[in-house]
Amino acid sequence: MGLEKVVNEISENSYLSYKEQKQYIKNLVNKIKSNVNKILIIPPDISRKHAGGGQLTEILYHLLTDKNKLVEIMPALGTHDPMSKEKLIEMFGDKIPLEKFRVHNWREDTIEIGKIPVEYVSEVTENQINQSISVMINKSLVRGEYDLIISIGQVVPHEVVGMANYTKNILVGVGGFEIISVSHFVGAVAGVENIMGCDHSSVRKLYDYAENNLLNNLPLLYILTVNSIDIIKDSGLTRMLGIFSGRNRDIFEKAVELSQKVNIIEVEKPFNKIIVYLDPKEFKTTWLGGKGIYRTRKALADGGEIILIAPGLNKFGEDKCNDHLIRKYGYVGTKKILKLVKENEELQNNLAAAAHMIQGSSEGRFKITVACKDITEEEIKNVNFNYLSLEKAIEKYDIDKMNPGVNIIDGEVVLYVENPATGLWIYKD
Repeated sequence: MGLEKVVNEISENSYLSYKEQKQYIKNLVNKIKSNVNKILIIPPDISRKHAGGGQLTEILYHLLTDKNKLVEIMPALGTHDPMSKEKLIEMFGDKIPLEKFRVHNWREDTIEIGKIPVEYVSEVTENQINQSISVMINKSLVRGEYDLIISIGQVVPHEVVGMANYTKNILVGVGGFEIISVSHFVGAVAGVENIMGCDHSSVRKLYDYAENNLLNNLPLLYILTVNSIDIIKDSGLTRMLGIFSGRNRDIFEKAVELSQKVNIIEVEKPFNKIIVYLDPKEFKTTWLGGKGIYRTRKALADGGEIILIAPGLNKFGEDKCNDHLIRKYGYVGTKKILKLVKENEELQNNLAAAAHMIQGSSEGRFKITVACKDITEEEIKNVNFNYLSLEKAIEKYDIDKMNPGVNIIDGEVVLYVENPATGLWIYKD
């Protein structure tokens, strides 16, 4: 297609306003608009609303749409629940016709485009995983339905791949069962505390293989953003600090470099207690709410406690199968989960669930306490978490009075994180 690569770096101290975002996208659209007629935009779903991908999608849609062009949108759901009409409007505004949105089903809507060979998987996992991986993605991407596929995603520390986004948005966001399940398991076996915030993780190497050997014929354009940790008051969005667009890996590496500077927060000494607020609009499951554990555990002292204040929590898994498996086996630590995987076919067939239970486990190093109202104390304890009533949690840890960062509550020094999805908190040593 001859699409010209555009890379735009914004100083980490500047704020990319809505007007500036629109101008950036307008310049990009002017370079591609004459070459394409059928376009698919793949933005993040509501669980990543704070990064402003909804705004970028809205801008792109209106700039690209005319009477001769077809523009459709497929949110990168991955294993998450489909977005309701209300969530689509909340995320993308009310000016995009709802019939322009397509739903991805990771279990049913995919087609194989190739395999990552067993030799390569064994090499990058140091012989811990010895199998080929079927790479399946949404069939609409590979059947020639679109002249251009625009993938939008935030580059930020991530518990599975080390640093989201780039190819992850395709392989996981609109990917199929095996690549999602096995790559998540690879990341879990590598250790969440080892890979968080790093680029060249074992999982990223698998995704790079797929990008270089299996996705290279797709008409893909990546738009990557880097955002601040702080949330803009009354908007629910973080500040956009950089936009990087193109196809080659160097745009991802530039975004990683900036994100590592602004999204990794070093603390002088580990905290004995970390309070994490899980916004009820965003976090309704521990499948997503686990970010409160992944993103803060490296700043927690041995024997410490993470308290998740989760008023919207109403189940564990995003789908019925994963919810059932979490309830059955629980967050019981790497060693026990790996043993359970060997012994139980249902876990072997659902490695993403096994990986999630590893990543959400404390490994006996610290305590995890969940404060909620729509899951019972018995259910919380059955998955190996501690329980605290939501009323008591908010009474002691008033989220309206605490400031993000260090707070003193009843003489105790605590770290308060108001949105765990925006960064990674680590003890500097």
